[in-house]
Amino acid sequence: MDEWESQLSPVAEPEEREDEATLRPKRLSEFVGQPRVREQLDLVLQGATRRGSPPDHVLLSGPPGLGKTSLAMIIAAELGRPIRITSGPALERAGDLAAMLSNLAEGEVMFIDEIHRIARPAEEMLYLAMEDFRVDVVVGKGPGATSIPLEIAPFTLVGATTRSGALTGPLRDRFGFTAHMEFYEPHELQRVLRRSATILGVDLHEDGAEEIAGRSRGTPRIANRLLRRVRDYAEVRVDGAVTREVAQAALKVYDVDDLGLDRLDRAVLGALVKSFGGGPVGVSTLAVAVGEEPTTVEEVCEPFLVRAGMLARTPRGRVATAAAWTHLGLPAPIEAFGQAGPTLFDE
Repeated sequence: MDEWESQLSPVAEPEEREDEATLRPKRLSEFVGQPRVREQLDLVLQGATRRGSPPDHVLLSGPPGLGKTSLAMIIAAELGRPIRITSGPALERAGDLAAMLSNLAEGEVMFIDEIHRIARPAEEMLYLAMEDFRVDVVVGKGPGATSIPLEIAPFTLVGATTRSGALTGPLRDRFGFTAHMEFYEPHELQRVLRRSATILGVDLHEDGAEEIAGRSRGTPRIANRLLRRVRDYAEVRVDGAVTREVAQAALKVYDVDDLGLDRLDRAVLGALVKSFGGGPVGVSTLAVAVGEEPTTVEEVCEPFLVRAGMLARTPRGRVATAAAWTHLGLPAPIEAFGQAGPTLFDE
């Protein structure tokens, strides 16, 4: 992934894992934002602790970078139990899951990231494990195969997904507590940044935190990434203090504008407006125009551009809104999407 692209991707890069582990909150009281989720989860965990039994299985959904993995680790910490981490794509066979489940200690937390990508045989085995704390292990092949029930220790499953709609109904229904993570408000991101700055030893001024938070797309992971890049700039170019002016200068170097758009975002909007007259145009054609993969445009750029009100998805293709024209410094045509409000045929 190009450097300019990675700054605003909500997906964690491999080289960021050590920094993310350092900045991760360890307890629910340290977790910033998501007040409703925190309150509900606190009740679930306290109730289970008082009863002396594992809490219901937990499903965390929402866009990447909002803290689902952190919450899974916090659940284990609050319960005083170990956590075993895996991912949906890693569980290709029922045997893979059976081996992991059979080694769980009583009360242990099992975290499956991207649980919507779990293979069907493993998912079907998970149903019985979640409900009855047992798995059926098939021995042999063909007509002579037999199923042997294997009891497993009571455990708590925490699943995380960015696509809750991709979960099957039977799997979703087996979670006793479901929480959806929302994008962060700027003032919440400022709190995240202040905490991270303290841990990293960054001299972050209030106006510097405000500037970075405003360009972080409502995502803590992006806020922390931008903080590290601004820290580099401050240490190399100035005296190390991160003020508003320093943050502005640093983010200009990294092509992150005042609304949080980077060069790829602006390239997508520019192609849509200048090459295709504002659309509608298909995502594959748009991706070719900016020299990127369709999945990159669809998963990295579009979610934020839609949320920022600069791009609309219609049955006929992607359309630039009046706000997109304005952001690019171009006069929006009268017929621009959103100029006078969408019509019935724009839906």
